[in-house]
Amino acid sequence: MIELKGINKTFRVAKRQAGFGRAVKALFSREYETVQALRDVSFCVADGEMVGYIGPNGAGKSTTIKIMCGVLTPDNGACLINGRTPWKDRVAHVREIGVVFGQRSQLWWDVPVIDSFELIRDIYRVDENEYKKNLDELTELLELGEILKTPARSLSLGQRMRCEIVASLLHNPKILFLDEPTIGLDAISKIAVRQFIKRLNEERGTTVLLTTHDMQDIEALTERIILVGKGQILLDGNLAELKTRATEGASAEEMVAELYREYEI
Repeated sequence: MIELKGINKTFRVAKRQAGFGRAVKALFSREYETVQALRDVSFCVADGEMVGYIGPNGAGKSTTIKIMCGVLTPDNGACLINGRTPWKDRVAHVREIGVVFGQRSQLWWDVPVIDSFELIRDIYRVDENEYKKNLDELTELLELGEILKTPARSLSLGQRMRCEIVASLLHNPKILFLDEPTIGLDAISKIAVRQFIKRLNEERGTTVLLTTHDMQDIEALTERIILVGKGQILLDGNLAELKTRATEGASAEEMVAELYREYEI
């Protein structure tokens, strides 16, 4: 179970005008702006549920994910995941979660992918037999094959993303956080990743929280969406019900665009 109550998060950001003179001045006197990334964010996700967490760029999606992973500490509010506060009990917490950030890698750049997997096994202290079983199954499902012997820097984006998903699942996490997992993938790779995530949820009961701008990902995987904008939860509802509010015949992307206009985000 994932439960967030009244989460707030601000960042202090340095600002300056363009120009060499202002750059020199900023060395001695900086101006700062406080940015409210999250405002009173509250929601719950049940065990085994797959939820789409959507919103425009800068809405607070990744900040929320990082708080739930224990990477960031909120200014105030409560976050309980499987009875733990992520940033207070990180070691036990990370054993039960898997995370995929589409624009960040957890693979070591210059070594073969299989070596990264071995290092991840050691970090999570995964039993040898369990590791081999998971690796064999995931390699077959995501068609990695010879890719395992290739350094991460030599992989295409689609190949790397499939490896990132495997790396996040080697320790059998109960919860999977996916932040733009299909970004930049071709159509075939996207379909393969979607089918895999759906099968993972059905067979293992893995809870999935998905952030993405690709509404085909949302339609294929989730029945519930949470809309966030300007750091606030604006909508939490069933995808099928939301479609009835949209213009007749509107695509999923057009439906979301209508929601953005409705909530002025």
